[in-house]
Amino acid sequence: MLTKSLIYLYITAGLFILTGCGFYSHTGASVPPNAKTFSVEYINNVASIVMPSLSQVLTEKLKSRFINETTLKLTQQDGDVRFSGKILNYSTSPVAVQGNQQNAVNRLTVTIEITYQNTKDETKNFTQQFSNFVDYPASENFSAVEIDLVNKVTDILVQDVFNKAFINW
Repeated sequence: MLTKSLIYLYITAGLFILTGCGFYSHTGASVPPNAKTFSVEYINNVASIVMPSLSQVLTEKLKSRFINETTLKLTQQDGDVRFSGKILNYSTSPVAVQGNQQNAVNRLTVTIEITYQNTKDETKNFTQQFSNFVDYPASENFSAVEIDLVNKVTDILVQDVFNKAFINW
């Protein structure tokens, strides 16, 4: 009978073998085995309302996600897999009205369009819009919570892009 420590050793060794192959990570990401680098172009903001730091925040979060959760190395341009895109919409709107006809909840919605180019497997290429939102109490001053809301919604959007590109979701 195998002891627990021997079982853990086999499991750990198996995980090291899988993650060392270059096509699987602990996050479930399926990176093309012959891809070594990635690049992310600056995500331009073409929305009618422009939050000044949104482009930078989104671009940097995309880079960080791919650095932290894949074996790919960041390059300035012409990576084996490439991301580019734009911010199409940045808006707030009321979503919940109380019985006295006053707004109770507002929603920040951000829509982006991302182009993914996989130079190692062109069948994986896509251009797709991703949209997501975060709600916040209408009683809060939007200016006071905007940075926090942007961080939350961009985290969700980056996860959506990552899933589409590397988890076939």
